[in-house]
Amino acid sequence: MVSIQTGLTRLLAEPPKWIIGKRLGLLSNPASVGKGFLHARELINQKFPGQLTALFSPQHGFFAEKQDNMIESDDMIDPVLKIPIFSLYGKTRTPTKEMYDPIDILMVDLQDAGTRVYTFIYTLSFCMETAKKFGKKIMVLDRPNPINGVQVEGNCLSKEYASFVGRYPIPMRHGLTIGELSRLFNDHFGIGCDLEVIPMTGWDRKMYYKDTGLPWVAPSPNLPTPTSVMVYPGQVIWEGTNISEGRGTTRPFEIFGAPFIDTGKILSTIGGRELPGAILRPLVFEPTSNKWAATPCHGFQIHVTDPRLYKPYKTALTLLRAILFHHRDRFEWQHPPYEYEYKRLPIDLILGDSTLRRRIERLEDITAIESSWNDDLVTFLTTSREHHIYK
Repeated sequence: MVSIQTGLTRLLAEPPKWIIGKRLGLLSNPASVGKGFLHARELINQKFPGQLTALFSPQHGFFAEKQDNMIESDDMIDPVLKIPIFSLYGKTRTPTKEMYDPIDILMVDLQDAGTRVYTFIYTLSFCMETAKKFGKKIMVLDRPNPINGVQVEGNCLSKEYASFVGRYPIPMRHGLTIGELSRLFNDHFGIGCDLEVIPMTGWDRKMYYKDTGLPWVAPSPNLPTPTSVMVYPGQVIWEGTNISEGRGTTRPFEIFGAPFIDTGKILSTIGGRELPGAILRPLVFEPTSNKWAATPCHGFQIHVTDPRLYKPYKTALTLLRAILFHHRDRFEWQHPPYEYEYKRLPIDLILGDSTLRRRIERLEDITAIESSWNDDLVTFLTTSREHHIYK
């Protein structure tokens, strides 16, 4: 049986001496759990009585109750500890001086999704920048990359398409833990705050989340299972289109489609139901909310059969090209706003480059497109390895 200790567990077992007497903040959400599924704030409060003075929440809220993008959460008082919870996805996405005044150290215990567009890592980056500005310390309690720390995929973000779903030139699937990302942001991208990462023990870079033996608690409402996270680096692109990404169903991101899709034509174009590491199962679904609510949609469920062969980003781009080929008359790119961007197309922010969108519109070969970002990936891998904690 694999025995992995998260950064939270290790902090509680072996707290550094310099933490004693410090005022602590905690950026967390429901996935921030430790032994017995107890929440990090309860465990930290037990270990350091009276030191936890403020809580912070990322997108979707402290209780991950907000379903969709640009649905803000308010500041509130924690019903358990009776201390303030400051929302970093509400009136502001950057901590203010007033939020940092009650603390000396901000602990960050968030489960990342391993994908460039997942906003938690940029909330962390803003917290790091504010810590630098006001002389506070950041402590990242590390957790696994749920889709492993070996496979890296996709184009690196073009700087002109930086947004809250991509601040730095990293690939769609980055292959780093949140602790390693914090080191990359701090050292390579120059934030330069006082940063401490509490590493895990027992985690191997080849592990998917199912290999860790840790319980999965959804970090956001539409990533309910490790499988939904596995497909997310590709399936997230549907957010920039009028294709349902499965929100409003019991299998978000695993399921996708629209009323106008002819699944037979799509399969004939991509060479059948079997793709490297996955099988596409045609289905009809009816979302209860979001795009195409209460409307029958024709599409597919992605069943991952071999995670080592499955390339979520390339798979999704291949499907996008096929849908454009057969359904250009009904297919649409979503219009702004998207994650507080009001001018640029959402798909360009998600893909991290408008050139990629235009190449797909021209129906260029996806394998040829994939090969065009190899040099950038090699450069990223060389840089990112310098910040690996787990060799």
